[in-house]
Amino acid sequence: MKLSELFENAPDIEIRSLMADSRKKRPDSIFFCVRGMMFDGHRFIEQAIENGAKVIVHSEVLPFMHSEITYIKVKDVTEVFNQVADAFYGYPSHNMLMFGITGTNGKSSVSYIIRDILNHFHPTGYSGTSAVEYGNVKLPPLPATPDIDDLHGILRDMRDAGMESCALEVSSIAVELNRVKSIDFDAALFTNLSSDHLDYHGSMSNYFAAKKKLFDSLKDSAVAVTNADDPYGMRIVADTPAKIVTYGIDNDADYQVVKYQLLKDKTRMTLRIGKMEYEIETNLVARFNIYNLLAAIAALCQFGISITEMLPYLNSLHSVEGRMERISEGQPFNILIDTAHTPDGIERVCQYAAAITPKGNRIIALTGSTGKRDTEKRPVFGRILDRYCDMIILTEDDPRTEKPRSICLDIAAGIKNTNYIILEDRYDAVRQAVELSDPGDTVLILGKGDERFIFREFGRESYEGDDAVAREVLKKYCFCKENENGTEPLY
Repeated sequence: MKLSELFENAPDIEIRSLMADSRKKRPDSIFFCVRGMMFDGHRFIEQAIENGAKVIVHSEVLPFMHSEITYIKVKDVTEVFNQVADAFYGYPSHNMLMFGITGTNGKSSVSYIIRDILNHFHPTGYSGTSAVEYGNVKLPPLPATPDIDDLHGILRDMRDAGMESCALEVSSIAVELNRVKSIDFDAALFTNLSSDHLDYHGSMSNYFAAKKKLFDSLKDSAVAVTNADDPYGMRIVADTPAKIVTYGIDNDADYQVVKYQLLKDKTRMTLRIGKMEYEIETNLVARFNIYNLLAAIAALCQFGISITEMLPYLNSLHSVEGRMERISEGQPFNILIDTAHTPDGIERVCQYAAAITPKGNRIIALTGSTGKRDTEKRPVFGRILDRYCDMIILTEDDPRTEKPRSICLDIAAGIKNTNYIILEDRYDAVRQAVELSDPGDTVLILGKGDERFIFREFGRESYEGDDAVAREVLKKYCFCKENENGTEPLY
């Protein structure tokens, strides 16, 4: 594409790519001097030029300019970046039905549910913290807050591959940094809001305000789907120009579950829409997954997919790896892997564990907390686990430059009544959790989900993943665990 097609009165320079990360090699590119969370792009112009930039879009007065480089000074680099990326990639979000899903917990699950159901009617892509998926393509996930050009590039690829819809996870930081401002959303979905990312936002009010911007910016033909049971649910859509649709369990809502039954491997529920009631059975488990399913159903019904058309597909939805993932190797106790890393997320998983664990059996929980992030929630983790669990194992979870034991002690400050141990090595912690379990117990392995790395002081270190470790431990240790008959295997 010619530069003159993107900027008025610009020379006819051929542009092959865009970039905001000066470290990437992008020949014949435009470099946008964006101010990010940590760095200002104006400091890296020379590196960008070395890596292929022919045009520099900036907002500051520059001390030095190369004669062979084209410089374009603008008032707001991020605003211009959004406009240019949208045009450069051919306005992909305008050619697809776009669902933006935001909230503290449940973004991935709701996105997957939307994609799963919609794929039965027309091709649908997904982009979020788990992966980028469309058609037969599965790619590693973009960062939780992707660069504007990367996001538009993925949407262009989806559209070119024949996708007609896309479910896109939207983080509060992405909204705050205006990185989704040029996405043409047809629907925005709110799941819930609880303490998270406060190291960035500074307060819950700022965190809420960032989420709210997504709904405030919707077009009037869009749909805003919100959780009527969440304290922030109606506030977040208060000023949206879009049509408001609500879902919930406890409060009156457009899509309301009036009765449900939680089982170990499925959930039964009665859904009321207007004056009609529908019986639903789904393979999703836990009360919080009822909310996730409701959000998806409420959104899809607004775009021509009726609940009766969806019903045949709700019992075979794909679970997100590492989200309420059941580990089953024939052992006589439950093992659940989940990414829960917020107070609300941990409590929801614990509530489900309490619902499915027989009286007289134990809930054994393993968790940690990330280093250099929102330290105030650590003792809150301890207080929640103390209420629900019979044994707590504290371990590492992306400690970064902090000492794992120090992080564990911060969590332990909230534990008053329940026995706990600290095992800094996560593999050993998982092994101990499994070895401690008796028939009928429930083991919760929280925090990492399906992640195959641990962030340490020197960067990422490879890690097998909680699911892989749990399976390995089950096969290696449980067959020889002692029982009342001696050392015969339990299963």
